[in-house]
Amino acid sequence: MTDLNSGLAADAKAVEVRELRKSFGSQLVLNNLNLDCPRGLITTLIGPSGCGKTVTLKHLNLLMRPDSGTIKIDEVEVTRLRGRAIDQLRERIGMLFQSGALFDSMNIFDNVSFPLVEKTSLSSAEIAERVHQTLTAVGLEGATAKFPSELSGGMQKRAALARALIRRPKILMLDEPTTGLDPSRTGAIHDLVRRTQRQFGLTAIMVSHDVPKVFEISDRVAFMHSGKIRLFGTVEEVTRAGDDEFERFLAGRAAGDDSESATVGF
Repeated sequence: MTDLNSGLAADAKAVEVRELRKSFGSQLVLNNLNLDCPRGLITTLIGPSGCGKTVTLKHLNLLMRPDSGTIKIDEVEVTRLRGRAIDQLRERIGMLFQSGALFDSMNIFDNVSFPLVEKTSLSSAEIAERVHQTLTAVGLEGATAKFPSELSGGMQKRAALARALIRRPKILMLDEPTTGLDPSRTGAIHDLVRRTQRQFGLTAIMVSHDVPKVFEISDRVAFMHSGKIRLFGTVEEVTRAGDDEFERFLAGRAAGDDSESATVGF
C-alpha cells in the first residue's frame, strides 16, 4: 500500500480501518485492508470487479462483520457493537444502495419519510417539513405523490439519496450511485453528490466504477486491488503514482473492460 495521505492530522479521520480481513469459504476477499477516510471529504473506492469494494462498504455500514481487524467510526471501534449501540451508530450513517432500494408500493413522500416514521418521535408536521426540505435539496420538491415506477432512473436515484439524507447523517455511504444511468445523468448525479455533501457537511464514502469521471468530485481516491488498498491519496497523487496495476486498470476502463479479477458479488 502506498500511503499518500499520512500528513492528515489523526483527528481528521472520520473512518479508520486497520488490518481488515474477510473470507467467504476458502476465498479471501479482504486481505489486511487499511483505509482512512478524512472527515468532511469525499473518499471514492475504485478498482477492478472482484477486488472487494462493495464488501468493504458493507463492513463500514455494519452490514457485514470482519473475520479480524478493526473499524473506527468517529474514534469508536465498531466491529463488536451489538443491539442498541449499532442502532445509535447507524443514526449517524446514511446509505445509498446501488439499486436505490425504494419501496415500489409507496409514493416518494412515504419512501423518504419512512426512516423518520419508523425511528423517530417527530410529529407529522415536523416529518413533512423535513421531507420537503430534503426533496428540495435533491431537486425533487414536486414529486412527493409520485411512485418510483413513475420516475426516471435519475430521479429514482435522487429520491433514494433524499431518504439516505433524511435523518441528517454525519457520514454518507454510496454504493455505485450511477449504475444503470446514461453518461449525462451520471454527471448530474455526481454533481448532486458533491452539492449535497457540501450542503450537509458530510463525510462521503463512495464505491464507483465511473472512472475517470468520478475523479472530478473525489477529494481522496482509494484504489483497491486483490483485497487491499494499493494506492490512496488525492486524485493527482494517485494518478501520478506510476503504479502498474493502476495504469492497467485505467486502460481497461478506457476500453470498457472491467472484467479483470472479476468475482461475482464482490
